[in-house]
Amino acid sequence: MTRVASLFLPQLPIERLRRAERTPSHSGTPPERARAGPRFPEPVDDNPGTCSVPRGGGWRPGARWAQGTHSGEPSLDALPAHQRPTMRELGRRSEAAAPVFRALRSDDGTSGGIAAPLPPLWGLRPTIVVARTGQRDVVTAACPAALDLGLVPGMAAAHARALVSDLDLLDAAPDADRAWLDRLALHAARCWTPTAAVSGTDGLWLDLSGTTHLFGGEERFAARLLGFLRRLGFTARVAIAGTPGAAHALARYGGAGVRILPEGGESEALAPLPLAALRLAPEALAAAARFGIERIADLYPMPRGPLARRLGRGAVERLDQARGFVPEPIVPVVPFDMPEARRSLLEPIGTAEAIEQVIADLLGDLVLALRERSLGVRSLVLRCDRLDMGAQFVTVGTARATRDAKHLLRLFRLRIDRIEPGLGIETMVLAAPQVEALAPEAIAAVLDTARQAPDLAPLVDALAGRAGDAALFRLSAIESDVPERAISRAGPLAQPAGWPVWPRPIRMLARPEALSGVVALLPDHPPRRFAWRGRSYAVVAGDGPERIHGEWWRRPGEMWAVRDYFRVEATSGERFWLFRRGDAITDKTGDLSWYMHGVFG
Repeated sequence: MTRVASLFLPQLPIERLRRAERTPSHSGTPPERARAGPRFPEPVDDNPGTCSVPRGGGWRPGARWAQGTHSGEPSLDALPAHQRPTMRELGRRSEAAAPVFRALRSDDGTSGGIAAPLPPLWGLRPTIVVARTGQRDVVTAACPAALDLGLVPGMAAAHARALVSDLDLLDAAPDADRAWLDRLALHAARCWTPTAAVSGTDGLWLDLSGTTHLFGGEERFAARLLGFLRRLGFTARVAIAGTPGAAHALARYGGAGVRILPEGGESEALAPLPLAALRLAPEALAAAARFGIERIADLYPMPRGPLARRLGRGAVERLDQARGFVPEPIVPVVPFDMPEARRSLLEPIGTAEAIEQVIADLLGDLVLALRERSLGVRSLVLRCDRLDMGAQFVTVGTARATRDAKHLLRLFRLRIDRIEPGLGIETMVLAAPQVEALAPEAIAAVLDTARQAPDLAPLVDALAGRAGDAALFRLSAIESDVPERAISRAGPLAQPAGWPVWPRPIRMLARPEALSGVVALLPDHPPRRFAWRGRSYAVVAGDGPERIHGEWWRRPGEMWAVRDYFRVEATSGERFWLFRRGDAITDKTGDLSWYMHGVFG
């Protein structure tokens, strides 16, 4: 018996964006390097603590708590936790027993606790998500408050702003939504069912055949799934049916939060649903509207030939798939198996030479596995299990994907001295948590006399192994007029582009520092004298101003902000880059205070 669950996330874009705004990010970890994505919390029992003893039985006879509360004794609930009797003394179990297989692995693959619930999703202001479609902005999602005000997906954003003035607009991120669904599908394939697939842009398909008994049945699984998503901050609807098409239609058009369809009831359940529930093409829906076909039940008595001519063969196929007459396969996602090599040693080792030899053997095994899958490593993690049950971890990274065993061994040699073997190491495991596709590259011909550019990746890896990963970087330009926002760090092998043509100092301060004792003619002259870091400077030459306006689209405080930058040279020969807040004409552009922002060579 085939049982398929369809998970529908009606507010995925807006809820994901709201969750991203509330979730603090870890500094120093670029989002593109995060392989595993967000950690999903461990699901809990939907009714923990349920007593398996019949309700009418009362307390166990003979227990000292069976007589109830007396005037001289405190009640059971009033006692401190450490003074309360045990559950065994009370004659009942603490909670319902969980299935055996559920205890083997938590839903997030870890043994951590339950994540705290997120705060309420919606604030006082209605919120919509807007995407660019052609020459106009279109609403793609709306919060419940916005839906109550008549703002629906598909409406023009200008029309929505005209209807509701106090409106919060968020930019759509369909790629991020798709990535979140992919991670959720991988999580489902690892923890819930072997067959899971992304269904459109707002849901999942889960093949539950032969798996729901591990969770206490279909109803129990659906409740756990909704509770899991609720703790993540997402609303959802679940439908379980015998075909993927019926589950998909009932989850989106059934109206109930949980809909479990008995076997063989697909035709009856689909009959009152609108025709759009069959996932038909827009052309087929338009043709059905011309013929007055509104519900799926209207298609049942129609012959297949005329129906195919009017709505297309795709409509007939979708109808048969939803009713179970034609199979609809689900293309499942395949969880990524981390490349790994392991050595269990006959005798514990503790010398640097022995550890290096085992690392070389592990790299040889790992390189063979990577070559078969056409992959290259970007990071490697070595775990050394000691006799005293301790573990030592050593991590190396590469600037470019590689599977050169000699180069990787050189990187590990730089860090072998960090391993503390203790009483001895009995097991060593080498894993590649971050890999990239590495296809063969064409090499130059023997007679080609053109000089090839040297590969800097091995040198960068060696320097990073000695000085640290954060010691090597390049500067990359960002499209922003504000100087502190116009530069960011990039990888040592990146190729930055778009560097500004106007002069900028070699060294820019992390935060502008205030100047004191400034003497300057307003509004367009550089300062004649100023004091910075306890030292006075007299200016002999100056150039400017270079006016930079605030980026009003970032925050309202920069609507009228103005900075006038000057390049000045002091009598001692130093050249500085400083600015004045305000244009010295309008008060709201700035308070005319001076700041040091950079130093030239």
